[in-house]
Amino acid sequence: MKIALTELATLVGGTLKNGDPTLEITGFASLKEAVSGDLSFFHDTRYNDRLLKTKASAVLVPADYAELPPQAAYIAVTDPSRSFELIVETYGFQPAPFEPGVHPSAVVADSAKFDATKVCVGPNAVIEAGVELADGAEIGAGCFVGRNASIGGGSKMFANSTVHAECILGSGVILHSGVVIGGDGFGYEFSQGRHRKVRQAGIVQIDNDVEIGAGTTVDRARFGRTWIGEGTKIDNLVQIGHNVVIGKHCIIVAGTAIAGSAIVGDYVVIAAQVGIAGHVTVGSQATLAARCGVTRDLPGGQTYLGFPAIPASDEKRRLASINRLPQLQARVKELEAQLKSNGSSAA
Repeated sequence: MKIALTELATLVGGTLKNGDPTLEITGFASLKEAVSGDLSFFHDTRYNDRLLKTKASAVLVPADYAELPPQAAYIAVTDPSRSFELIVETYGFQPAPFEPGVHPSAVVADSAKFDATKVCVGPNAVIEAGVELADGAEIGAGCFVGRNASIGGGSKMFANSTVHAECILGSGVILHSGVVIGGDGFGYEFSQGRHRKVRQAGIVQIDNDVEIGAGTTVDRARFGRTWIGEGTKIDNLVQIGHNVVIGKHCIIVAGTAIAGSAIVGDYVVIAAQVGIAGHVTVGSQATLAARCGVTRDLPGGQTYLGFPAIPASDEKRRLASINRLPQLQARVKELEAQLKSNGSSAA
């Protein structure tokens, strides 16, 4: 791959500065990792030092940024991050194109409903009885789709992901490798000295444009449905318990666990390693900082920290107080010594 700087500048509507228009770019990298021939981007003044030290041959920079080190060429654009993304999308690694058809090694039930000229079923995939695949659905190698499940148009299951029986996926849903939709919820009752399994007879419903990262699990409801709302994006290694309801356009980051029957409103941001107890409600537009522990209902529109999770301003004050404890302890010891000394003098 060799791309002239002028070609890149034209693609992103940028202005070339400090550079030879004929210079050719051969790769893409971050400021820190770039080598000669690479294009990088700079959009945050926190990374000024990396810009000064970068070995990139060319860098995308904000249009109003004037402090340009002399070692590289520059393309001034409105949004360097988005422009870099556009260039990589155009010239970088490209996903495999959609190729309709059913691979000969796939196991497909006769009663499955789909147009083989408009869906893609990969090697060793299993499609059970009663499954419905809408046009544009893509079932990757080694995937499993259980009986009577429904996969919406343009949805994609990457290799070795699973959708169990009766579950419903909307349009444009993306499941990355290792995702399991509709595994049994974790439901047991303790009786006569042992744990008795409670049947999980509900489904999982995933609405349009949801993306779920590798290794994440969404459990089948005990009854009714576990439900993920439209546009929600879920990172890798997230656990969502039975009968959980997650609203529209939420962000849920890796390592989070949400226990059964919890309700999460719309536009909620959940950072890494958050734990949400069962049967609690998190209001819309709330933000849960990393490693929060949610043990009670939280109103929406606020940012929460800590365990148990409390409003961020309260938790910051609490942490500041804890950090002052060593000084307070030293002060108490000093006062005790003074009192003891005064008492000895009086005697």
